[in-house]
Amino acid sequence: MEPLHARYPFLGESRAAVEEAGVDLAALVTEGGPPVERAVERVEYALEEGSVGDTHRRPRVELLSYPVARVLVSLVDEHVLTRKYARAEARTAHERFTADFATETELRSTADTSLTRAELLAEFDLTGSVRAVGGEYRVSVGTYLQLAADQRDDEWRLVNRELRDGEVPLEEGELDVLLEAAVRARVTEGLPLSVPEPIAEELSGPVEYLEELLADLDFTRDIDTVVPELFPPCMRALLDRVQKGEHLEHHSRFAIASFLTSIGMSTDDIVDLFEVNPGFGEEATRYQVNHIRGQTSPTEYSPPSCATMQSYGDCVNMDDRCETIAHPMAYYEDALDDADEEEVTDWREERD
Repeated sequence: MEPLHARYPFLGESRAAVEEAGVDLAALVTEGGPPVERAVERVEYALEEGSVGDTHRRPRVELLSYPVARVLVSLVDEHVLTRKYARAEARTAHERFTADFATETELRSTADTSLTRAELLAEFDLTGSVRAVGGEYRVSVGTYLQLAADQRDDEWRLVNRELRDGEVPLEEGELDVLLEAAVRARVTEGLPLSVPEPIAEELSGPVEYLEELLADLDFTRDIDTVVPELFPPCMRALLDRVQKGEHLEHHSRFAIASFLTSIGMSTDDIVDLFEVNPGFGEEATRYQVNHIRGQTSPTEYSPPSCATMQSYGDCVNMDDRCETIAHPMAYYEDALDDADEEEVTDWREERD
């Protein structure tokens, strides 16, 4: 098990190194210790920081923590965790391989921990569909569409790109973004795994910890899109009641207001949305929203978890997606990811 394997555990040769070492996964998790601890850390950092944390000083521990982390993600089996974990592994890999590419040389020690761009392209069978031309790269349109599918910015849409003889010209940094997408797809592949019951039992403690962490997590970091038809059923129901002029209990008003602030709505946006309520009071609404936002209080409040919504009776009209998540923000993030970008219109754009 070389340092290179520990830095890039998704590589085929890294997986082969684990197999050649004859590591028994059941024995590994039964024994516990550093590999399992580092695996929990990988997933925890993925949820909270969007990375997988610092590399363990022992390559063996670092490498073995990767398959254990995949087992943990599989046992929790929530789509939002799988997605965040794959993104974190890919983002960490991107940081590492771009640093490697910046110091790339033709002659490298076999014990080196670095990776060349050519090696990474070969890993994903992209050598034949990516070629260097002058100071840029040309990527076959089929490969481009596959790897750029999850990029949300308009600049990645094919209609906004130059197309030359079935190839899309890319700058070096843009190609590296697509390589990150390839890593993310590799990490996601096969998840969730089918985990034998004895291994699941041994990992029940870490799994419970990660489930609690996921339920309490603040999902507000990356969302600034208001699409009411994609709201979780509980929030659609509360918003509908507000606009029908129905009275809401304090916990219900808090839930919908905190949800709306968390998806990027300003206080003015929320006031505009609520003003159709026959019992609407602008001053009271502004005060409550600004309090939740942390402008008139020492705390910025997050929406309640699904468990809390259930305890107050606000969890209604559950659908299939509800069965796979633990937080309304996780539902909304998941729904946005699954939606056709061209069919998603921000409510604020419609209003303008």
